[in-house]
Formats: sequence, C-alpha cells, structure tokens
Amino acid sequence: MSTTIYHNPRCSKSRQTLELLKEQGIEPTIIEYLKTPPDYATLDKLLQQLGLEPHQLMRTGEAEYKELKLAAETLSRQELIKIMVDHPKLIERPIVVSGKRAALGRPPTKVLEIL
Repeated sequence: MSTTIYHNPRCSKSRQTLELLKEQGIEPTIIEYLKTPPDYATLDKLLQQLGLEPHQLMRTGEAEYKELKLAAETLSRQELIKIMVDHPKLIERPIVVSGKRAALGRPPTKVLEIL
C-alpha cells in the first residue's frame, strides 16, 4: 500500500513523523506542500479522509490566519479550502495518507493508526 506524507522539513513534528514512518519500514512519497501545494480537489479529499472541517486543519497561529481574519468563521467550507490552497502555510502538518485513510501527525504516533 502506498503512503504519502505532506511534509514541511522545517517542522519538528513533520520530521518526527517521517522518521517514524521510516522506522516502520515505510518509504513514503514526500510532498513538500509549501513547494507543491495541494489543489482544491486534493485538499477537499484530504479533509474528508481526515474527518475534519477546514478550520480544524488550519494553523491559527500563522500571520496569514490573523491577517485574513479567519477566526470570524463566517466563510463557507469552499471559501476556506480555497484560502488554504492559496495560503498553504495555513495547512496543519504533517498529513499522512495510507490507502484510503489519512491522519494528522499530531502527535506523530497518531499516524500509526492508519498503517
């Protein structure tokens, strides 16, 4: 079964999750999502696989979150996904996809549930 990690090498949790996958004998496809952001359809599918709504996958401490006034929660699901596509820094990481399942690596051991 193929495994993919949406990864930010500057993030310690993302690095720990990648290392954990490798310890399990898994060499995942690595997508550095800040360099290659997911498109709308991919992000929508990831949210469905994670069982999360867009706000639950947003990094609320990022400057863009405050600048775009996203805490107001007046935007639709579609609008929030579009914002995340346009501002991938807002996407929480790491996201691991294995088969049809996905998990957010917070904490990193959470991804073991889908392997």
